[in-house]
Amino acid sequence: VQLVESGGGSVQAGGSLKLSCEASGYDYNNNCLAWFRQPPGKGREGVAALYTGDDKTYYADSVRGRFTISRDNAKNTVFLQMNDLKPEDTATYYCATDSVGAFDCYSGSWAARTFHYWGQGTQVTVS
Repeated sequence: VQLVESGGGSVQAGGSLKLSCEASGYDYNNNCLAWFRQPPGKGREGVAALYTGDDKTYYADSVRGRFTISRDNAKNTVFLQMNDLKPEDTATYYCATDSVGAFDCYSGSWAARTFHYWGQGTQVTVS
């Protein structure tokens, strides 16, 4: 299983970025795809998730209304569109996946330790 993130960078407050996570070597039908972030010196926070069985989504309160998780089945890719970025969004962003049940996935009933498959991370800096 390989997850490869891309799309990070540096933007000014109020700007936008779109992160991508391409999956290979893994059938993620009926799985939970999630985005986490880890600010410098802090723990890993889950910010969004999508259950592939029905595309229902979850968002943390800190990003709801600004971030959108989506996927392209044909490309085995999950995206995180981030709008109206704030300095507190600065972090390394990771995608992750595992066979989390539907309700748990889109109710946010999971933590970093729930997921076994992770990407390498991509840095987002907002100034």
